[in-house]
Amino acid sequence: MNGTTRFVVLVLPIALASGCVTTGSAPAPTAVAATPSPPATTSDSAPPAAADPARLLDLGRALLARGEMVAATMALREALHLKPDLAEARASLGLALYAMGDLDAAVEELRGLLRVRPDLAEARLTLAAALVARQDWPAARAELETALAASPDLLQAQYTLGVVRYAQGDLTGAIEAYRRVLAREPRAIDARYNLALVLKLARRDVEATPEFLAAAEAGLPRAQYFAGAAYATGVGVPRDLVAAIAWWTRAAEQGVTQAEEGLAQLRQSASGRARRPPADRQAVEQAFGEYRARLWNDYPDIARQGDEPLGAALLRQGRAREAVPVLIREAAALSEPAQRMLETLYDQGIEGQLPAHDARILTYLKSAAAEGRSRPRP
Repeated sequence: MNGTTRFVVLVLPIALASGCVTTGSAPAPTAVAATPSPPATTSDSAPPAAADPARLLDLGRALLARGEMVAATMALREALHLKPDLAEARASLGLALYAMGDLDAAVEELRGLLRVRPDLAEARLTLAAALVARQDWPAARAELETALAASPDLLQAQYTLGVVRYAQGDLTGAIEAYRRVLAREPRAIDARYNLALVLKLARRDVEATPEFLAAAEAGLPRAQYFAGAAYATGVGVPRDLVAAIAWWTRAAEQGVTQAEEGLAQLRQSASGRARRPPADRQAVEQAFGEYRARLWNDYPDIARQGDEPLGAALLRQGRAREAVPVLIREAAALSEPAQRMLETLYDQGIEGQLPAHDARILTYLKSAAAEGRSRPRP
């Protein structure tokens, strides 16, 4: 994901019903604010008696940076006791309280500060984050719009505004907010993915597909699933089962369950277990075969011997570490030789290169057995 801009995210507590894997149902977009964390371990450092407020502020900030929130709040409260109008200490205290999960106290501190110092943009963004965490969408939106009126270039505020407007059911407003982020920072991968999700929720699937593809190319696994779904159904791009298999394989290898389900459905079609016309079954078989053939493009230095799997060729060169994941990809793409080779490797291993009972192979063999494509493993 080099060259991309990431936002700190939390999953919004808004659930959407899941649909058919091949159509790619959209989950809720992700929000910008960091999730309030449990209180950190209290530091042994305590504010010195009658200390200088500036020194206490520095101590509080240092403790905050180390994640020692309880000790940070002690130092910052002492600083404010000595100098109640120390705005920087109150802003840092609001952040520490938010990070501890004490949202009500954080909101109270930050609102009090902003009444006298409305120019403090960072404090306003922290307040908005706390309000988002409380799901107080109208209040969060008001703070974000105030911040953006003063500083239109605040990308974090614009991104969070997209989340809030989505949560309020304002899909058009959310789309506008994410597009403003991307107009200033095209590499903002989270904004691009969220934009794609909201476009899909608005039933603007053709517009969503290029955004999913861009986020998929940047390496976002969930976007790779939706890219595969777009190619599988021909929404926004020409239908291409080989591309669908490639994207779903990449997503599945990074733990996206829906992608593995999509591949399983295609394998069921190819095996004849699903009720599909013969032409559909043949098309899926050909797509898996073409996908396996394209895997060789990543290894131009390897000469192929007959119809051997790519993983077998890698094993011939003593490259077992590379061979195992490649064999798993080939076997998952319906290569029977790769499947048999994995079973042998699991039972016997390769002396000096690969021990028997490799965990990666076992995980694959169990999933294959669940589909009826190999014998069950203990």
